[in-house]
Amino acid sequence: MHYIIGVQYISGFKLHLQFEDAGWRVADLESHLDGEIFEPLRDVSRFGTACLNTDVDTVVWDNGADMSPDFLYETSVPLDEPKLMKVAEEQVRYEADSE
Repeated sequence: MHYIIGVQYISGFKLHLQFEDAGWRVADLESHLDGEIFEPLRDVSRFGTACLNTDVDTVVWDNGADMSPDFLYETSVPLDEPKLMKVAEEQVRYEADSE
């Protein structure tokens, strides 16, 4: 069984989640926001209220919604996964406008 020790809102419907093993994972929850309790989280400003509840060791939102840490672990990817690192390492060439 997993539990969460850190939560950081990224943008959109993505969260950085730190699990008990101290590893960080990225969860994109957009496709998991169905049902009466989760539908209101489709509003990005409400989704951004995600925070850690240490009583239940998982993510909770201001409307009372929460998700199982095991579900969050299974649907997230390690922060150091190659495709995430590739995006972070890519360099975009910037060309200044010339007049």
